[in-house]
Amino acid sequence: MKKKILICGAGGFIGGHLASKFRQDDNIELICADIKPLEYWFQNFDNVKNFSLDLKDFDNTLKVTDGVDYVFNFACNMGGMGFIENNKAECMLSVLINVNLLRAARENLCKKYFFSSSACVYNADKQKETFVEGLKETDAYPAEPEDGYGWEKLFSERMCRHFTEDFNLETRVVRYHNIYGPLGTFDGGREKAPAALCRKIINAKNNKHKSIDVWGDGEQTRSFLYIDDCIKGTLDVFNSNSSDVFNVGSEEQVSINQMIQIIEDIADYPIKKNYLLNKPKGVRGRSSDNSYITKKIGWKSEHSLKEGLTKTYNWIEKQIIQGTNIDKFCRGNIEK
Repeated sequence: MKKKILICGAGGFIGGHLASKFRQDDNIELICADIKPLEYWFQNFDNVKNFSLDLKDFDNTLKVTDGVDYVFNFACNMGGMGFIENNKAECMLSVLINVNLLRAARENLCKKYFFSSSACVYNADKQKETFVEGLKETDAYPAEPEDGYGWEKLFSERMCRHFTEDFNLETRVVRYHNIYGPLGTFDGGREKAPAALCRKIINAKNNKHKSIDVWGDGEQTRSFLYIDDCIKGTLDVFNSNSSDVFNVGSEEQVSINQMIQIIEDIADYPIKKNYLLNKPKGVRGRSSDNSYITKKIGWKSEHSLKEGLTKTYNWIEKQIIQGTNIDKFCRGNIEK
């Protein structure tokens, strides 16, 4: 009998990549759900059942989980730092998605539930300097997460834990650290730093501009995980016997200025930087400590930042040159 798997947020970046992988398995019956109209999904497939609906509505979550064995929840209202800094209430309303999906999964007797959390749950006191030590899973407490988006993710993690403890619903949770790669948004206000900087340098090169705008002083540090490593880590955690929360990230920490240098080398186009110090910058430094997931499950990231950025740059450059999917990958409002 085929396994029936539901991906919520399947029209987005990580969900779309996971759907692409699952549809290659003849033993899986795939159901995909997203709030966006189907024509704006980053990836969609004819041989799966697709739902375009609002998962903040409990009746909709009951509908999509009916008869499902496994639920993957990637659905949320989010974007890069500019978006989450200026849309805290909208980000926090995503808690309704997770609450209602957990309730529906329990009512419809789903076997296992996966929740995609974020490094934004981590205590801000541990992220005040550049090139900080990698964050361990225990560093989320005492709680002081990113305002808005981080609180929603941390609360939803606790909901998963208590549905396991109280109702025996098997759950899995990972904290993603800055996932990037092809087939994701690269303009419109929701894009993250790797895609935004690739786009800016591509456009500068194409238009023979000598500089790009950079938010902050460029010295803030992050680690970035390529999408293929993310999908592998997701499935390794999901298929494990552990209900612990795990980091899924890279330990290769770089400054924004260093990442720009890598993209300059890929583009073979040197660029000057205009630093916009009044723009949202987030925490000063953040990186993943993968020691626990490596010890417990055996997962580790495989792509270097330069390898992943090269693939991402080439894909974005192709989209800009062709111009055929700009509306799909550059929409600021994902709900209309």
